[in-house]
Amino acid sequence: MNILKLFKHLKWIDWLFIAVVCGFIVLQVWLDLRLPEYTENLMTELGQEEISTTNILINGGYMLACAFGSLASAILVGFFTANISSRLAYNLRNKVYDKIQGFSLAEINRFSTASLITRTTNDVTQVQIFLAMGMQAIIKAPVLAVWSIIKILGKDWQWSVALAVAIGFLIVMVAIIVLVAVPKFKKIQTMTDDINRVTDENLTGIRVVRASNAEDYQNAKFEDKNTKLTKTNLFVNRVMGIMNPGMNLLMSGLSLAIYWIGAYIVRDPQTVASMTTFMQYGIQVIAAFMLLIIIFILMPRALVSARRINEVLDTKDSIVSGKFEDINSKRSASVVFDHVSFKYPDADEYVLKDISFEAKEGETIAFIGSTGSGKSTLINLIPRLYDVTEGKVLIDGVDVRDYDLNSLYKKIGYVPQRGVLFSGTVKSNINFGDNNADDETIKHSISIAQASNFVSKMPKGIDSPIAQGGTNVSGGQKQRLSIARAVARKPEIFIFDDSFSALDYKTDAKLRAALKKHTGKVTKFIVAQRIGTIKDADKIIVLDSGNMVGMGTHEELLKKCPVYKEIALSQLSKEEL
Repeated sequence: MNILKLFKHLKWIDWLFIAVVCGFIVLQVWLDLRLPEYTENLMTELGQEEISTTNILINGGYMLACAFGSLASAILVGFFTANISSRLAYNLRNKVYDKIQGFSLAEINRFSTASLITRTTNDVTQVQIFLAMGMQAIIKAPVLAVWSIIKILGKDWQWSVALAVAIGFLIVMVAIIVLVAVPKFKKIQTMTDDINRVTDENLTGIRVVRASNAEDYQNAKFEDKNTKLTKTNLFVNRVMGIMNPGMNLLMSGLSLAIYWIGAYIVRDPQTVASMTTFMQYGIQVIAAFMLLIIIFILMPRALVSARRINEVLDTKDSIVSGKFEDINSKRSASVVFDHVSFKYPDADEYVLKDISFEAKEGETIAFIGSTGSGKSTLINLIPRLYDVTEGKVLIDGVDVRDYDLNSLYKKIGYVPQRGVLFSGTVKSNINFGDNNADDETIKHSISIAQASNFVSKMPKGIDSPIAQGGTNVSGGQKQRLSIARAVARKPEIFIFDDSFSALDYKTDAKLRAALKKHTGKVTKFIVAQRIGTIKDADKIIVLDSGNMVGMGTHEELLKKCPVYKEIALSQLSKEEL
């Protein structure tokens, strides 16, 4: 069972707490089942001609002691189960988050971002609620039911028949409700994913939504998902709502049956006492089954959530860390693509086909081609955002798949096409991750990235706040801060995935000149759409539909590569070329 599979994430202290919980639950049941015995003693004595006040006080005192003891046990059980469930939820959230951190883009795309967020938060919470409330029921229900039934064995069989009928009715009612409700719980979690996805899309693309006057369209999309989720929740809650009146009917019917039967079979005061005792024990049996109902209410959704959590934890990472650690780090590295081909997971067509080239230490390699030609995909193979389908990518003669991932990432300064900033400050964003640059290095990196002009005008300089997603800076400023982050790492390899697209020509030229001057020995890979950005590269690779159709300098490609010449003429005049 998926729930039990999650128990392996409990620590030894949690198992100790579970043992303590079991002990207190057994004590609580024992105390609860002692109460009817003292009641029977009093009822028996009341049937006699004389009853001493002392006996009443003694039995009453025992009953009070049992009641308070049961209360104290219940409080302690609640305390320990809350501890256990909270610890498990804490461990699960950490483990799911850590697991997601190790996912490649392939795994993230498989689950979707919205679903992963739901699994880390809502699904873990469902398991926590089930454990906090269900653990008591799981342990207490069978103990209470079996012990109560043992206590009433030997009583008049007519009462036992009434109790058996009541239990049968209860089992049928629960079975019908569970069969109807359980399939809906899986849909509820999937619908929650959909709600999160639509909300995330709307908030991420709020500027486009408003610029396109698409608020009504987005509202309609959200309302559709929200309506489906609400209707499903209402259906489940209405089905579950049948349980409460059903249980009241059952309890009242059992009491009526016991008294009605008792009216025919009462023979003496002892029989009256037995009837009262049987009533109390019968209620305990029904209470045990009510506890099981709590489990059936909580379990379906918890089972779905546990399965979804296990799907994440059991996912086999497609990107597995190697063992090679490059301890002799240099300021530049050579990179070789050896007959590399690549296709996305579950895709039939290759995105890249038989790509081979070498980037020597300190060289600048540029990539250009039409949209969808595979430029970004190609450079994403270097930091292993994806792994090659065929061929090899070598850094300093070692296959990137053999590198320890931390060692590999330390060699690379990666700047994505879309600048990504995190909530914090300018300093925390540039000093992001395992980089421990001092203030002077940070300011120097900002200067190289041509960001000094606007950072110096911020109220607190490098300590100025950056909003989540960098919403308080422009697209060009975001790109320059992302470039400064990569520079501050002092890597051996720079990867710029169209990272100059939001910059004007003047800033672009200054930034490239500063990079060449201050990081001249670092191997650079540049994806760009503008000829002006890449024409000074040591080697330009032209891609067309995943094929390498040209490689050389700007002048060489103008002469021998029609695709490159076509791109160049679309941007610059013949005189400028």
